[in-house]
Amino acid sequence: MVIEDLALLFVRGLGSRGIVHLIEHFGTAEAIYSTPLQMLVSYAGLRKDVAERIVAGEGMREAEAEIGYCRKHGICAIAATDEDYPALLREASDRPHVIFVKGNVEALHQRTLSMVGTREASPSGIHVADKLIADLGAIVPDLCVVSGLAYGIDSACHRSALAHGVTTVAVVADTLPSVSPAPNRNLAEEILRNGGALVSELHSQSKQNGQLFIARNRIIAALSMGTIVVESPASGGSLATADIADSYGRVLMAVPGRITDSMAFGSNNLIRTGKARMILTARDIAEEVGWSVSQPTDRVDNGDAMLAELTETEAKVYRAFDSAETIDLDGLIVATELTMGELAMVLMDMELKGLVRALPGKRYERI
Repeated sequence: MVIEDLALLFVRGLGSRGIVHLIEHFGTAEAIYSTPLQMLVSYAGLRKDVAERIVAGEGMREAEAEIGYCRKHGICAIAATDEDYPALLREASDRPHVIFVKGNVEALHQRTLSMVGTREASPSGIHVADKLIADLGAIVPDLCVVSGLAYGIDSACHRSALAHGVTTVAVVADTLPSVSPAPNRNLAEEILRNGGALVSELHSQSKQNGQLFIARNRIIAALSMGTIVVESPASGGSLATADIADSYGRVLMAVPGRITDSMAFGSNNLIRTGKARMILTARDIAEEVGWSVSQPTDRVDNGDAMLAELTETEAKVYRAFDSAETIDLDGLIVATELTMGELAMVLMDMELKGLVRALPGKRYERI
């Protein structure tokens, strides 16, 4: 990448589609900045005021500052004309010309699968996401799960990937190295520690607004050959991602849910209308995407390593969830033989460690 690639991001009135349009005409950012005004206007059809800004070198000063910012925070800026730019993302007509990556850039070149869903995830939805990722990771080498680091299904998918030794990438609508929501910063750090990556199209001088999350969804969809809606109500961001994936001609899949479950209305409707393929198993996913699969292999399970670091009491509580997706306090007392006071202290510590989550009705689920 050259400084001109970054500079284009700061040209007023240009935008992502405008940059893609110019790259298609002139080949490189360097060529764009060296093209005469009249050529930018007559040949590329650029507005005269925008063309004048390019000829005047607008964006170069900001680009120099951006390079310094990226170096300071260990961020890699990759232009669409670079070899490291993800090939699938490059196919999207509304792709960002530059993406900012913190972590393992190679993760973006693995067998990527996008998994999204509602922020109000049910225990069943989380369990299904975990099983699909565990089973798919065992039969698909180089699997990488892509999601959006949001609450609910997104976070559950990232955590399941980490637990089962699968690479995962989080696409965020933030200026790296910041991420949102703030409570998921620890999850983002764990993604980086385990060979994954954080991706954003936002440079350090971007101003946050609500529309950026919608724009972020197109990157999630474009990074992968297939997108799975694990669980979704009748409307929401995951359905927007589904629409985008469908518009790109990517494989769209959905997990069916109970017809009485409001959190499954959206995903069920994708299947009913024929927009998404219904998937029930990991092999269904591999077949739809066209991946060859191998025999299940023994993966390094980070969950086992985590259990080794727990106290004896914490491990006892954690294993109590092996028999059920959620357990109430009375059930945990019976399973662990702890007093209410002892259990309350252990559960509080385990919540802080991100091992369990409190649910309504004094119930708990294992993460």
